[in-house]
Amino acid sequence: MRKPKVCAVSFLNTVPLAYGMVQGPQQDLVELTFAVPSVCADRVGSGIADVGLVPVIEMDSQGLTPVPGIGIASHGAVRSILLISRVPLRRVRTLAADMNSRTSVMLARIILARQFGAEPEVTPMPADLDAMLAHADAALVIGDAALALDPELIGLPCLDLGQVWFDMTGLPFVFAMWAGHKSNITPELARTLRGSLLWGLGALDRIIEEESVRRTMPLGMVDHYLRNNIVFEHGDAERAGLELYLRYAREMNDLVLAEDPLQGDSKA
Repeated sequence: MRKPKVCAVSFLNTVPLAYGMVQGPQQDLVELTFAVPSVCADRVGSGIADVGLVPVIEMDSQGLTPVPGIGIASHGAVRSILLISRVPLRRVRTLAADMNSRTSVMLARIILARQFGAEPEVTPMPADLDAMLAHADAALVIGDAALALDPELIGLPCLDLGQVWFDMTGLPFVFAMWAGHKSNITPELARTLRGSLLWGLGALDRIIEEESVRRTMPLGMVDHYLRNNIVFEHGDAERAGLELYLRYAREMNDLVLAEDPLQGDSKA
């Protein structure tokens, strides 16, 4: 039988999820590739991959079915989704955004609109903070590029969007889940994905040491990030947070559609 094609994400926060498929008992059960979140979602949508670690905004817009109970979430500060502004947040009119995760871009738009009354124009840019802020009022930096920044040394207002979401709603934020077309989410594949995570969580000490060296990140930062910032196993609170986010995202897109039909792409 053909092995399921699984697209994982290349960021640090996904290593425990995929670890069993890389080095553990699940490595011979799937055909595994890696990509940034947006590309992972596109591969699932086009059928190149059977299942992928998909940003939840893509999961919703493409009508994909999630594997319940596992993914990437935070209960407060996430550390790897940073919004940095060179103007007061209520005056942000332009936002330079790393588009590798459209979920994070929508989260930034929701927070700016609901907390600060700002609805900026979003421009995709590579994750170079100086270049982003030279071009726009604010910058959204995600993933490993955000982990490479020290918010205390930036010298500008810097929001951790996981923390802002939690303060605003009292709920966790879910960034991505394993998802695919319904026919591809078999019980066997779900067991493989959960087993891969359990293997990774059991090898967390080794993962932290390996990834600190491989990504040239401080050991203490990698340790704190994977143990404290990221939540891999999800329950009722995560589902509630996800449902609220998707409701806000749909409302935001309805507003954009009402203003300009040409900007109504749900992937924005």
